[in-house]
Amino acid sequence: MNPLLSRLHPYPFERLRELTRSILPNPAYTPIGLGIGEPKHATPALILQAMTANLKGLASYPATAGEPALRQAIGSWIERRYGVALDPESQILPVNGTREALFAIAQTVVDPGRSGASVICPNPFYQIYEGAALLAGAQTVFVNSDPARNFAADWTRIVPADWARTQLLYVCSPGNPTGAVMPLHEWKQLFELSDRYGFVIASDECYSEIYFGTEAPLGSLQAAKQLGRGDFSNLVALTSLSKRSNVPGMRSGFAAGDAALLKQFLLYRTYHGSAMSPTLQQASLAAWSDERHVVENRALYRAKFEQVTPLLAKVMNVALPDAGFYLWAQVPGGDDLAFALGLLAQYNVTVLPGRLLAREAFGVNPGTGRVRLALVAEVDACVEAAQRIASYLQAQ
Repeated sequence: MNPLLSRLHPYPFERLRELTRSILPNPAYTPIGLGIGEPKHATPALILQAMTANLKGLASYPATAGEPALRQAIGSWIERRYGVALDPESQILPVNGTREALFAIAQTVVDPGRSGASVICPNPFYQIYEGAALLAGAQTVFVNSDPARNFAADWTRIVPADWARTQLLYVCSPGNPTGAVMPLHEWKQLFELSDRYGFVIASDECYSEIYFGTEAPLGSLQAAKQLGRGDFSNLVALTSLSKRSNVPGMRSGFAAGDAALLKQFLLYRTYHGSAMSPTLQQASLAAWSDERHVVENRALYRAKFEQVTPLLAKVMNVALPDAGFYLWAQVPGGDDLAFALGLLAQYNVTVLPGRLLAREAFGVNPGTGRVRLALVAEVDACVEAAQRIASYLQAQ
């Protein structure tokens, strides 16, 4: 067996299942799940139609690089969304969802033969970052978010010696679980560090199309262009259709940016067997070419957060995030695990304890005392869950 497998941690949902195994939820309440960030809104008809109209594609082996028409559709979307023009042939690569690609990018860029090979991750974080780093033979360095600074990562905590060993930096904007969006000055800081130390930046942007203000979140490619970095050196942006278009089962997204990096990424993926089905490529093309369903989807989330956030703010420290579909709520009393277990037992609502989404770094686990609430169910279910949470806290 690969000895690196022993370094992996159980996934947060596996740990939660183990922790709740002996709990019998109150049968007086129907179960409501706010734990897993799986979109529950209806899949747009245009995507289903494109898929069923192209079932003949199942009879053909796909090319790992994807069809030119799909790469062009993705490039057109990037230009409309971010004002960035890319070469579809060399700077865009379809991927089987961001999860798969975020893992694979570490296997491409990390050289485990270099002494002290390191990957830097935000903390709390999406656990794929850590697993990808460990299986690439690197050590993981965590950077805690700061609640006092809108959950921005405190990059100043990383000393020059650690930056010098860094080969890959994962960032997530809008963030999971905090919903924080990285501003231009933070991108400037990271680009300058990348230039100085030579590491690759992998920017996870899968929540970019769910936001609550009038201005769409700043993307990494957009920030690079605004800062005069036209070649996107050592930068790859990754996003998917899962949240944007409510198709988590399609596993469809893209990687875009540094052409030299993507050339090597394509080489790795050719051997890894990561080609997207021609049928799914056609459905993806339809999704990237349409914006109306995205606007409608965003409106559903806005309506949900407008009702749920004020209800919860009466009983716990929580505020509307910049973007995404999570509330990162502070638990009265500070015990996120006890809160989650008690809420499930008494009111049949599942939430994810924050400590399961983070690692101890600089002497603290930044997820402790918080819970992640995924507002993915229908409005009525989310409002009902908020009311149950309020009742639970008021009874304590």
